[in-house]
Amino acid sequence: MPKMKTHRGAAKRFRKTASGKFKRAHAFTSHILTKKSAKRKRNLRKNSTISASDQKKVSRMLPN
Repeated sequence: MPKMKTHRGAAKRFRKTASGKFKRAHAFTSHILTKKSAKRKRNLRKNSTISASDQKKVSRMLPN
């Protein structure tokens, strides 16, 4: 049986933590930033974890 391939799009977007969860970046940070408050932009810079319902899908795309 051949090796499982990593989904390259998912590999660029998610990183696995030591506890097995996945880190992700926030959306809405690339353009049209003038109307967003400084507090909102500052909070969007921080990383977050994916929701529990997406955990299985992402772990299947990233087998390693």
